Amino acid sequence: MEKYSEKEILEIEKAYNTLIQSVGETMTLEEVGYVKKAYEMCCAKYDGKRMLSGRPMVLHVIEVAQICYSEMGMHSKTIVSALIHNITKCTDTTFDEIKEQFGDRVVLILKGLVKVMSLNMAQISTQSDTFRKLFLSMVDDIRVVMLIIAHALSNCRHQGDIDVQGGVDKFFEIIKYLVIPIVHRLGLYNIKKEMEEALMIYENPKEYNEIKEKITMTHVTQEEKMADFLLPIRRELSQEGFDYTIKWRTKSIPSIFAKMKAQGVPFEQVYDLFAVRIILNSPKKSQEVADCWKVYSVVTNLYEPNPKRLRDWITKPKASGYESLHTTVKHGVNWVEVQIRTQRMDEIAEKGNASHWSYKSSGDKHQTPDEWLNQIRTILEATNQLDFNPLDDKRAAKGKSDKMYIITPQGEVKQLPVGSTILDFAFEVHTQVGSHCIGARVNGKMQPIRYVLNNGDRVEIQINKKQTPKADWLNYVNTEKAKSKIRRFLKDEEMKEAELGSSIFHRKLKNWKIAFNDKIFTDLLKKYDCDSGIEFYNRIATNQIDLADMKAFIMSQTEEKEVHRLEDEQRREKTVDSENDAMTIGANINGFAFKMAKCCNPIPGDNVCGFVHVGGGITIHRVSCKNAIAMKKRNPYRLVDVKWQGDVPSRATIRVVAKDSFGILSDITEVMKQMEINIIDASMGTKNGLYEGRFVVNMSSVNYLEQLIRRLKSLANVTEVQRID
Repeated sequence: MEKYSEKEILEIEKAYNTLIQSVGETMTLEEVGYVKKAYEMCCAKYDGKRMLSGRPMVLHVIEVAQICYSEMGMHSKTIVSALIHNITKCTDTTFDEIKEQFGDRVVLILKGLVKVMSLNMAQISTQSDTFRKLFLSMVDDIRVVMLIIAHALSNCRHQGDIDVQGGVDKFFEIIKYLVIPIVHRLGLYNIKKEMEEALMIYENPKEYNEIKEKITMTHVTQEEKMADFLLPIRRELSQEGFDYTIKWRTKSIPSIFAKMKAQGVPFEQVYDLFAVRIILNSPKKSQEVADCWKVYSVVTNLYEPNPKRLRDWITKPKASGYESLHTTVKHGVNWVEVQIRTQRMDEIAEKGNASHWSYKSSGDKHQTPDEWLNQIRTILEATNQLDFNPLDDKRAAKGKSDKMYIITPQGEVKQLPVGSTILDFAFEVHTQVGSHCIGARVNGKMQPIRYVLNNGDRVEIQINKKQTPKADWLNYVNTEKAKSKIRRFLKDEEMKEAELGSSIFHRKLKNWKIAFNDKIFTDLLKKYDCDSGIEFYNRIATNQIDLADMKAFIMSQTEEKEVHRLEDEQRREKTVDSENDAMTIGANINGFAFKMAKCCNPIPGDNVCGFVHVGGGITIHRVSCKNAIAMKKRNPYRLVDVKWQGDVPSRATIRVVAKDSFGILSDITEVMKQMEINIIDASMGTKNGLYEGRFVVNMSSVNYLEQLIRRLKSLANVTEVQRID
């Protein structure tokens, strides 16, 4: 490997001397020595190593360290970490060596940096907020974030150095969706401005150059306008005895471009192109707010203000610590933004809260390093604007979040509660993935389904189509989503077992020559303490009910004569004697035996008619029944009047069609259970992505049946419910 040239060595020494002179202004001799030792290590380890552009790597790390100190107000541990931040990646240096030289804290910072730099950002444009939360949750020391910002700013200045998977496109996507929002939240507005300009030059170079050219062309005119605008302000402030400095600038090109797009106007018609900053040298901090408002009064007495554009960030500072009083006033046909602040406020605005909350900063109280770091984390993790109180924010001491972020092999981020397992994550990805999960590769290592995940883990679920949820899986999950999916699967499996049990039960009754009726069924449910027919059938299918015992019970409840009678009735299509108080058939023939027509299955509440058979007895049809209409035409004299008297339990068959979705059968049967409707028989199947179920149920009235149909139609994924004649 070729060593650095003499010219490069001189350039490195110059950059290093500038850094040492800078840190020497505020650091102790011990801290400066600490920085020197880190520089000596990076020179020894990096010698000859270069960035992608060919620039010496030592120059890059010195620049990152200089940004951390001069532009972000960071201190010795961050500066040391900046100087050696690439050392384990590019050399054979170990974390143990670093720990021996610089201690545990620097190792923690560097390990955190390695961890977040390896994060797959493939989905960042569509999951920016989630990625920001993941990014912040992965770092144990918030100085890692400061290093990331400094490193990103250096790359913006030297784009040939960019070493990001996906190249420059991906780098600027990360800058846009992750870094700039964090920089804004920290109040590092100068860094934000520089990054936004680099981003615009990359994304919209033509528009950037056009606006820049127009600003340059109008510079002389701008100077004249601002001199004219500031003259009366200077005169009034001097008369009032203020010690002040005034700066002015044309707003940044990205800011102007954003205004042009938002307002739908060309450059020449942008509402407010200029920003003036009045910086006061207030002798006492207690006078700062009053002085700022006095200057505001001076400015607004001279120029008409826009009351909608007043921003008071001195009474209630931004979460980042930013303090300033903003107003927009009219000057001729133009509007000018005026920012009023003190020197102390201006320093915070330049370097953000990193400078303001520095535990080395002057003031009545000093923060410890941990208090400072917690305060920064609180601001970065805040979901809305917080009141700024750097020394008395109880939220700074709060514990870590109860959420964690897990990454798929495709780079998608899933948020889960802390303590979630591989099985929780699998069901979060997709129900079918969870149902067939047999384990996962976590950070490349196979783990079982009960393995508890950690924040930032990369998880690749392993599945087997033969795997299905088990009851004990409920012990391995923590999320309600996973628990619900497992329970629904188990419920559907119970329904399948019940279907099998129903088939076994009815086949056995036929073999025993015992006719099925509601009384037998009710007695059996009571004997075996079953809440529903589904539970009873399920217990038969799973051999929890002894069939010989069940037969003995049925026989004991029915006399032999009654058994034979029931068998005969079964052969005569279950004709039953009419109860005098159940219904009235005509005027003179009450007491005739009757049966319900199987072609239309009438139930109480239906409009019905009766037809007398030659062999005796009456068959009850619904008036709309096609068979009834045909018989009425052929033999009208056999028609008798029929009316219901009270509720007579009858059977009805309903057909349900739905999208073939997980748990649909469970949803249907749950409705019937809630309405206390017994399912006498059921058949079900799927075809072309649709589920179709036919259910024979006991029904006391047509009104109750209509209520059941309405409730079933309201279920998600159900497309059709109808009564079958």
